[in-house]
Amino acid sequence: MASVTLATKQEIAHALLAEKAVFLNPSHPFTWASGIISPIYCDNRLTLSYPATRTLVDESLAALVMQLYPQTEILMGTSTAGIAHAAIAADRLGLPMGYVRGSAKDHGRKNQIEGHLESQQKCVVIEDLISTGGSVLDCVNPLREFGADVLGIVSIFTYGMQKGVERLAAAHITNTSLCDLDTLVKVAVEEHYIQPSDEARLLAFRDNPADESWRTA
Repeated sequence: MASVTLATKQEIAHALLAEKAVFLNPSHPFTWASGIISPIYCDNRLTLSYPATRTLVDESLAALVMQLYPQTEILMGTSTAGIAHAAIAADRLGLPMGYVRGSAKDHGRKNQIEGHLESQQKCVVIEDLISTGGSVLDCVNPLREFGADVLGIVSIFTYGMQKGVERLAAAHITNTSLCDLDTLVKVAVEEHYIQPSDEARLLAFRDNPADESWRTA
């Protein structure tokens, strides 16, 4: 098993901001697919395009798996954004890897779980982003139904939204992220990506996405 290093949350935040994998713009917000108006947009797929950032992120994912779940027997990526990161981290750890779709295919063997997975095998789910928790649970649940022993989730970034925290707690599953919104916002202020006054607006959005008063705060 290769030697891997776990970066600090601040180092991950710096890399995500530098590559615009997480983009903050409270004055010109984004519209999510759900219709939510948001001052933050996250696209961790961009980390794959920058070798130094890719290495930083995926070695940190591997190191976190080793630290938290040394008994892990296989990594399972979430489709689609978690697949590449799971594959690279698994390669670093010398572990098997597979991935899970949010729903089963409607053709062929109609698989939802891809790769060789055995019942009761100890696995960790690799996810790129945790927001409300729904997407990752759509992958955790079929693994459990198959009979796998899902030890936990390791992800790149989390907003820390209360809905996501509550959903994961209700499902008795723990997520650990390399970086979170609180850390990223502080780094963004220090490195002048945003104004100090924007910090409270971003955290207000996170605490209650349905309340758009942060837009005029």
